[in-house]
Amino acid sequence: MARNSSHRSAPPPRSQLRIIGGRWRGRKLQFAAVAGLRPTGDRLRETLFNWLQCYLPGTHCLDLFAGSGALGLEALSRGATSVDFVELNTQAVRTLKEQLQLVGAFGAQVYNCSAHDFLAGTSKKYDIVFVDPPFAGNLWQESFNALENHLAQEALVYVETPRNTALPIPPHWQLGREKATGQVCMRLYHCAPSCSAGP
Repeated sequence: MARNSSHRSAPPPRSQLRIIGGRWRGRKLQFAAVAGLRPTGDRLRETLFNWLQCYLPGTHCLDLFAGSGALGLEALSRGATSVDFVELNTQAVRTLKEQLQLVGAFGAQVYNCSAHDFLAGTSKKYDIVFVDPPFAGNLWQESFNALENHLAQEALVYVETPRNTALPIPPHWQLGREKATGQVCMRLYHCAPSCSAGP
């Protein structure tokens, strides 16, 4: 006997994000509305990718706490060669894979595991890394330590934190750009002393 439709499980809720620039500019994509998932807003993403625009083409990127995939998708849209998306939440991973398939993304790999497990199990090195973990988890220091063997020469590391958060940064990282807006602080670091973000 067929079940009454009112007894069927409702599909998990979803929200939308918009790609700001590049080949998918203006595309609206969905992401899973799961607890703790906080996509970087349009204005912050626009600022970040203005900082990165001269560096992105041809790079290999890591979206370490991918969530919605907003940062990695924006990077692919703007010319990154590849992005590895790492996300622990299975529902978020499922939705992210759907969106990548929808836009026909090449060079994207999605890993359903913790950031720690991923970095412990790979030998890859990255040109640009996005570190935007759930704020409640206080995972920044652990992430910085684990990243040390996975940064290409003169790599860029983007870090998003609550405003006024003090970060114990590795001594060879240099702060290139910083901006606080609302309750969020965004910082872009360079892992080699010879690399400068400009004025």
